[in-house]
Amino acid sequence: MSLLAHPLRLGPGADLRAAIEAAAAEACAAAFVLQGIGSLSVAQLRYAGMPGATELRGDLEILTLAGSVAPDGAHLHMSVSDAQGRVYGGHVAAGCVVRTTAELLLALLPGHSLRRETDPASGYKELVVRALG
Repeated sequence: MSLLAHPLRLGPGADLRAAIEAAAAEACAAAFVLQGIGSLSVAQLRYAGMPGATELRGDLEILTLAGSVAPDGAHLHMSVSDAQGRVYGGHVAAGCVVRTTAELLLALLPGHSLRRETDPASGYKELVVRALG
């Protein structure tokens, strides 16, 4: 399997999730976010077991960011810290706004496709990996 590294920098005001999905869609049908750092002014995180996202506002640092990106959606997890050093983490929802920068490394997987299909065991749309050709 070949892996292509795709560094990406997002500027102030960018929607983190939307920009990741757009960058991956331009490149191929299968990608993973290996890591991300930077800052946000708004974070939208869905905590485990909760139905919707919680909004955090202020000067936030991205400590970790990772996940998979398929044409039918991304599954991203992120941890952020606030100005007092408190750490929050969860699923990345739409509406995370870059404050100064976000620096990411995408791993593109040519020759593969990723999709989300309902898994009867979990009841959720889960990742399905397929080799192309």
